[in-house]
Amino acid sequence: MAAALLTSVASVDSEISEVRRETLHAILRSNFALDDHSTRSLLEEAIAIDRNAIDLYRFTRQLNEILDDDDRSYLVQMMWEVVYADGNANDFDKNIIWRAADLLGVTSRRRVELREKVSLDRALSQARDVLPQSPALASSGK
Repeated sequence: MAAALLTSVASVDSEISEVRRETLHAILRSNFALDDHSTRSLLEEAIAIDRNAIDLYRFTRQLNEILDDDDRSYLVQMMWEVVYADGNANDFDKNIIWRAADLLGVTSRRRVELREKVSLDRALSQARDVLPQSPALASSGK
């Protein structure tokens, strides 16, 4: 259900972009300790489930039964990571995360904190990619 919810967030306003698909793959693989084949299968199954879903309640109801507060917050963080994968979050992205977080019992304050954390992490990562690295730092492995 987590994969289907993330897929729903990734495709809220269009087909899943390649960047979002790659991010989804990476998130699912690392967070569920899957190999590439299992991750691809899970992602395709999640896409199929999402296509047949009427609303977010189907996903969130089941997730609320098995996840604690920290896990639900982490799921919202993963949603932000997916939508920020290809740039800034648009109004559709923000709205679906707001609705999903609300259904998951994640407060508005916590949802905003998670958005800011992901946005800052993304900006720092991009800055590291752009800034030239000092030869001394590169050779020291830092």
